[in-house]
Amino acid sequence: MTGTVDARLKELGIEIPQPAKAVANYVGYVTSGNTVFVSGQITAKDGEILYKGKLGDSMSVEEGQEAARLCGINIIAQLSAATDGNLDRVKRIVKLGGFVNSTPDFVDQPKVINGVSDLMVEVFGDKGVHARAAVSAPSLPLGIAVEVDCVAEID
Repeated sequence: MTGTVDARLKELGIEIPQPAKAVANYVGYVTSGNTVFVSGQITAKDGEILYKGKLGDSMSVEEGQEAARLCGINIIAQLSAATDGNLDRVKRIVKLGGFVNSTPDFVDQPKVINGVSDLMVEVFGDKGVHARAAVSAPSLPLGIAVEVDCVAEID
C-alpha cells in the first residue's frame, strides 16, 4: 500500500479483500476506455454472506447502511483489480446503483444507500462524490439486504 487512497484506507482501518469471483455468466468488472463498470457487489466477507433480510421487516436502517458499506468495500476491491492495484488511478466515482431488499411500505432506501455513498467520499474525497440511484427490490440474490453496482472513471 503506497498510494494516497491506500494510505486513506489504512487510516480508516479498512482492509480491501481480494475481489469476489463471478458466480454466473458475467465478470466482476468491465473496462471500456477510461470507464469501469463494476457488477453488482453483495454483502459477502471472507466467503460468508452477511446481512440477509428485508429492510422494513427484519433489518434496521443502520444494519442496511452497514450492508451497503460492505458492498462498497467489495466495489473498491473490484476497482483495485481494474487499476492493477493502484487505486490512485480512480479519477471519479461516477454513479452508484443501490438495490435494497425491502417491504413495499419501506421508504428509506436513500438512507440505506448512504452507507456506500459515505464510504466512497471517505475513501476518495471529492473524487468519490457521485450520482446514484437507491431503489427497492422485492428480493435480492441469496436473501441479501443490499446490492450495489458502480461506474467509475480511471486514468
